[in-house]
Amino acid sequence: MFQLGRLVATPGALQAMAEAGVNPASLLLRHQSGDWGDVDNTDWKLNDAALKEGSRLLSAYVLPSGVRLWVITEHDHSVTTVLLPREY
Repeated sequence: MFQLGRLVATPGALQAMAEAGVNPASLLLRHQSGDWGDVDNTDWKLNDAALKEGSRLLSAYVLPSGVRLWVITEHDHSVTTVLLPREY
């Protein structure tokens, strides 16, 4: 649905995904296909609108370990970051 740009992940996110046995590509694919994950209805609608308006996109996913991750694509689609919410 959109370009991800340069892909980066924080050390905390990489560790959390490794410990949970989650491949980062699976989360990026969900994010890129418009599956915003575990966000409320308001954020889901904001993301859908952002696709048309060129705003920042935010997805949230809960790993099997219970750890929550965010995937954020900047408004210009130059970079997509995977991070823990506390690392924002």
